[in-house]
Amino acid sequence: MDSFDTGRLIYLIILGLMVVGWFFTQSRQSLNKSLQQAALWGFIFLGAIAAYGLWDDISQTVRPQQTVFADEGKIVVPRSADGHYYIAAEVNGAPVRFVLDTGATEMVLTRDDALAAGLSPDRLNFTGRAITANGEVRTAPVRLDRVTLGPVTDENLTAVVNEAEMSHSLLGMTYLQRWGKIEITGGELILTR
Repeated sequence: MDSFDTGRLIYLIILGLMVVGWFFTQSRQSLNKSLQQAALWGFIFLGAIAAYGLWDDISQTVRPQQTVFADEGKIVVPRSADGHYYIAAEVNGAPVRFVLDTGATEMVLTRDDALAAGLSPDRLNFTGRAITANGEVRTAPVRLDRVTLGPVTDENLTAVVNEAEMSHSLLGMTYLQRWGKIEITGGELILTR
C-alpha cells in the first residue's frame, strides 16, 4: 500500500468513527431501536454487494439458453430480454456469439471475433463498403474454413470483417439461407435443416 492509499484509509477510518460517534450521541435514549435499524441497513448493504457480485451467475441461470435438437437438425433460440436473438456458434473452432440479423446481407464478424477465429484484422484489405444504421463502414472480405451451429457444420463460407466497432458479430442472410426453414413463434427462433 503506498502513502496515498494509506492516507485515504486513515481518512475513511476517521470519517467512519465520526459517523458512528454521531449515531450514538443522537440515539442515546432509543439505542435498541437504532441498533436494529443499523443492522437492517447493514443487511441491505451486504445483500446489494452479494447481488452485484453474483449477477453474472444469476443472469446465466435466469436467461434461457439456445437448445439444440441434433437428431431433428433443429436449433431453438429464445428471444432475449432486449428483443434480439443471440446464437452461439463456432467459427474456425472459436466460439462466437452472433446476433441474428435478417437486415444484414452477409455474415459480419467483429474484429475481436475475427482474431479469435484465426484471422488477423491488421492484415486484411478493407476495400468493401456497407451501409449500416450508423452510416457507411469499411469491410474486408474473408473466407471461413468452417462454421458450426449445433450439429451442423458448413465449410468454406464467405463473410466480412467490419472495420468499425461492433458489440456483436452478425449472422446475416447468406448464412441463414442455408437453413431449410426459419420460424419465429412464441418468443423463439427455430432453425431447421
